[in-house]
Amino acid sequence: MYDPSQLRTFLAVAQTLSFTQAARRLGLRQSTVSQHVRRLEDTAGRQLFSRDTHSVELTEDGEAMLGFARRILEAHEQAAAFFTGTRLRGRLRFGASEDFVLTRLTEILEGFRHDHPEVDLELTVELSGTLHEQLADGKLDLVLAKRRPEDPRGELVWHDRLVWIGAERLRLDPERPVPLIVYPPPGITRALALEALERQGRAWRIACTSGSLNGLIAAARAGLGVMAHSRGLVPPGLVRVPDRAGLPELGEVDFVLVHAKRHTAAKSAADALASSILAAGARLYRGAP
Repeated sequence: MYDPSQLRTFLAVAQTLSFTQAARRLGLRQSTVSQHVRRLEDTAGRQLFSRDTHSVELTEDGEAMLGFARRILEAHEQAAAFFTGTRLRGRLRFGASEDFVLTRLTEILEGFRHDHPEVDLELTVELSGTLHEQLADGKLDLVLAKRRPEDPRGELVWHDRLVWIGAERLRLDPERPVPLIVYPPPGITRALALEALERQGRAWRIACTSGSLNGLIAAARAGLGVMAHSRGLVPPGLVRVPDRAGLPELGEVDFVLVHAKRHTAAKSAADALASSILAAGARLYRGAP
């Protein structure tokens, strides 16, 4: 009933909220992406996106289609692998940034291990900047991490805004330096937070530094300060800092998949894991497990 190519296109648009970005990801013309979405909507008999010249948003029926599309494509890929007799083997060195510690990435990795039991999956959790360095040094085969907006590397998983978050009871004194909770260098959110405050001319101080997301969350819940974080990944127990606090805009951030430049024995396994993450991208940031 549902064409897999149309479902893949639908997922790409749903995750990027952009027909242009989806076309770039899939290597298709934008007109083809629009055609796929229109045909899928015709098949479903429902509108899946509300769109105008400025924005693209999922409708309620589009939200429902996300889960169906993911499961249909997973079953399709499992059947294709079974009947073609292709089995992935070898070692896959995968790096994921600290941002995904509290997301459903574990479920995606568990599904990948189930589907490809002969792949030895090695997971490295680090800061995004560190993962990009390790990938460039040939120490990783695939990375899921943040990139700065001007960085062209990687395949877009989703696009988000950065926001200031902290404990609900936290109150900032406008006469005192902003207390910051940050990753150590080369943390991307750290750099963007400091740049934004410098542009505004706002004084700041480091209240807590930790390479662990759990460490940052503990400090924020204790009311030690504020941290810059993805709007779609705000941890439980923390809230967005209200606009009346006068903190500067932080801008936007992309979460991307980046493959090793060198062709390695792990390429097929890396491609398969990348496909699983892209297909399930919306699940990564829609609530912790």
